[in-house]
Amino acid sequence: MRKSFYQFLMTQRDPESHDEVAQFADNAFFDQSFPKLEQAYEPLSKYLEENAGYLPSMTIFDTAFQKYQEQASEL
Repeated sequence: MRKSFYQFLMTQRDPESHDEVAQFADNAFFDQSFPKLEQAYEPLSKYLEENAGYLPSMTIFDTAFQKYQEQASEL
């Protein structure tokens, strides 16, 4: 079974890192409303655009989602 985007994102967490995806992951961890079971780009993008003040640029999400898709294709 394919991981949700949130499950993937949690593997990118690193509070010590200055990497934008790691910072996004750390912030998403504390977002209690994050759609934790979602796998699709559009609903995630819509949620983040409307609710994620902690995400300075949607480009960071795009980068993370691309990594998510690449990892899923390797399985």
